[in-house]
Amino acid sequence: MPVVPLKEILDRAFTERYGVAAFNILDDLTIDAVLAAAEEERAPVILQTSVKTVRAYGRDRLISVFRAMARDTTVPVAVHLDHCPYRDVISECLDAGWNSVLFDAHELEVADNLAQTIEVVAEARAHGAHVEGEIEGIEGKEDDIGSDEAAQLQSLEIAVDFIKQTGVDVFAPAIGNAHGQYKKAPVLDHQRVSDLVEATGIPMALHGGTGLSDDQFRDLISRGCAKVNISTAIKEAYMRSALEHLKEAEAKNKWDPPTLFAFQRDAVIKTARQHIALFGGSGRADGSTG
Repeated sequence: MPVVPLKEILDRAFTERYGVAAFNILDDLTIDAVLAAAEEERAPVILQTSVKTVRAYGRDRLISVFRAMARDTTVPVAVHLDHCPYRDVISECLDAGWNSVLFDAHELEVADNLAQTIEVVAEARAHGAHVEGEIEGIEGKEDDIGSDEAAQLQSLEIAVDFIKQTGVDVFAPAIGNAHGQYKKAPVLDHQRVSDLVEATGIPMALHGGTGLSDDQFRDLISRGCAKVNISTAIKEAYMRSALEHLKEAEAKNKWDPPTLFAFQRDAVIKTARQHIALFGGSGRADGSTG
């Protein structure tokens, strides 16, 4: 199945009230593992790239690897640029083939954010791509983007006006969620998701997913969080599995990189499958209604 538009994936999830897992990938191994997990669960999936990963891996090489690995995929897949405050990087990624972007201009005044997001939406539309919008920073840093300061919340009216004027396809609200590992159980404003969905009729994106409880995930998805971001859990599976395997290799004095890569791949697949199933995405690629 070719790469499909983000809106096509999310509109169905929003209507049927399940969540599509959006995993931040790091390299060819994580791309392969996430796609394998989606295939095994028969689920739609979104592969996200941070600005840091785009710059480290190289834009053209990264999208080429993604296309090569996604070519034979039989489930719906989209490729999304996560948390990007840089207009030039957004343009470069849209030109290269990303079919969705998050223009993260929360540090700007709302009026300036709104004006620039309107421009980004127009640019994306010219590429057949979609846009996620944000006016409030999600607490915590993710791949060097963001702040550890608590988000400055805007009123519901301002958020609704932003969504309607910009025409964004999905919106990322701040509801007490945070990037990275939570230091304590978060208290989330679930009602704000319901209010935004009721006022705008568009899906919400849940950021800071790693560490939320199963009940929190299920409730927020039922309210309209059709896109559920998972980054930290993938990174931890990737690196902790490597650490575990390398300790064993050191103890045995047996150094075989292919077994390391296979061990990491299995760990990422397991983590991705667990989240896909929790969000209700399993079987949705084949028309299941859960």
